[in-house]
Amino acid sequence: MRFAGFGFKILAMRKKYFGTDGIRGQANRFPMTPEIAMKAAMATAYVLQTRRDGAETNRVIVGKDPRLSGYMFEYAICAGFVAMGLDVIQVGPIPTPGIAMLTKSMRADVGVMISASHNSFKDNGIKFFGPDGYKLDDAIEAEIEALIEEDFTDKLAPPDGCGKGKRLDDALGRYVEHVKRSFPRAQKSLEGMKVVVDCANGAAYKVAPQILWELEAEVIAIGVTPDGRNINAGVGATATDRLQATVLASGADVGIALDGDADRLIVVDEKGKRVDGDQLMAALAVNLKERKRLAQDTLVATVMSNLGLEHFLRDKEINLVRTQVGDRYVMEAMREHGYTLGGEQSGHIVMSEFGTTGDGLMAALQVLAILNATDEPASEALHMFEPYPQILKNVKYAGAMPLGQQSVQDAIARAEQSLATQGRVLVRASGTEPLIRVMAEGQDLQLVEKTVDDICAVIANAAA
Repeated sequence: MRFAGFGFKILAMRKKYFGTDGIRGQANRFPMTPEIAMKAAMATAYVLQTRRDGAETNRVIVGKDPRLSGYMFEYAICAGFVAMGLDVIQVGPIPTPGIAMLTKSMRADVGVMISASHNSFKDNGIKFFGPDGYKLDDAIEAEIEALIEEDFTDKLAPPDGCGKGKRLDDALGRYVEHVKRSFPRAQKSLEGMKVVVDCANGAAYKVAPQILWELEAEVIAIGVTPDGRNINAGVGATATDRLQATVLASGADVGIALDGDADRLIVVDEKGKRVDGDQLMAALAVNLKERKRLAQDTLVATVMSNLGLEHFLRDKEINLVRTQVGDRYVMEAMREHGYTLGGEQSGHIVMSEFGTTGDGLMAALQVLAILNATDEPASEALHMFEPYPQILKNVKYAGAMPLGQQSVQDAIARAEQSLATQGRVLVRASGTEPLIRVMAEGQDLQLVEKTVDDICAVIANAAA
């Protein structure tokens, strides 16, 4: 096991606006206000213009998920880009990986996705993609961040240089074909497989059932009636109770849960049990290695992935490279070293053979292909290892970051000593919310629980 550009036990947010996945927060509250969204667009346009190398198209792709505040941010972002002289193409509700794909295929300068992923409708966020379809790197985000509070009055396009706006009517059709092309041609279809798909009342509410239907699966769709307020509300990858019940009640072979912007995947087996990203990555890694399509026999995962995954891969002679939390960091490690499979325990899975970012639907098709090629039920085919007991708790804070306080540092050091060689501890600040995430895992569940509770108590006291 190796770490890719990462060697810290404690991670903290480094920026005022950008977190681990773009800008995110409660809608109409700092930093997710229309004013900041427009200024972020202007700053992004300015950075792109100062970096020009002659290959630009002066074009921006803007998509969103169906949450209520998306309209507000869509108009603000489009206004910012148009005011700086860039043409904007609006595609409406579409999965985040669809924006990545369109940005690259349409040779746009930048792609923008308006979404808060798995969060409730009260939150929203802005993700930026470069012309290659990958999320903007930290250096470019830092340039944008430094300019958001600038006055752009003197940098606006002249009256005859303002950008134009139009809508792309066939964006979803293009994405559907893009995803379907990843399904193994040798299998032809999913005929005979009953699949329940939970679209979280989010961005994939149209395309996910359509893709499965076109591949001839028997489809039962839930979470496909977005009203602007019900995204991720009791449905989706972070709330699978309804999906689990539907799989059992319908006698389905498998259930698929996406999140609000459809870049993550959680699977439910035929017994109604959740299958998380670690198990899915293990199954995909073994399958790809058997087909000699796992580059350098390596999987990239984050520090949150279970020790059980690490030990399983070692037995299968598959390398594990760990990064800090965030699919962008997984992707950066993959790009730097030429790896083809990576992801997160939470269900973000990146397969660079097919795409440039996490894609829940594309990952789902690869998992369904594995099930389609075996006589084993999902409960057996996707249960690759026994995970170590792992406890994750969140501590809310307001004001100063508590992680730097000596009492917290001492508590973490004591926890690491108590687990010693039996497990590990990870304490980090969320990149999207005012939370400290405390995770521990090991062979002794009671010790793991006590370790997490002790650290949380110290952090809560420090944050008071």
